[in-house]
Amino acid sequence: MSMSSQEFLKSFDLLPEPEKREVASEIIRRTFPLNGKFECVEGQLSSLYAEFADEDRAMAEEGMEGYERGLLVEERSSF
Repeated sequence: MSMSSQEFLKSFDLLPEPEKREVASEIIRRTFPLNGKFECVEGQLSSLYAEFADEDRAMAEEGMEGYERGLLVEERSSF
């Protein structure tokens, strides 16, 4: 991997999670342009589905944690 690629990855690692998702989405768009001639390497879709499933699971867990915190705050304020 080139030095510039390594530097890019170091910078990427420092980004907040929402910005990482935006940058990753843009890289995917630029790497796999959707011009109707998209060819997948065997296993590539499976890998992408797994990655997105992990991301969705993490986001759902974050959402549930926030919901639980809100319930606790609501419960405490009702006393």
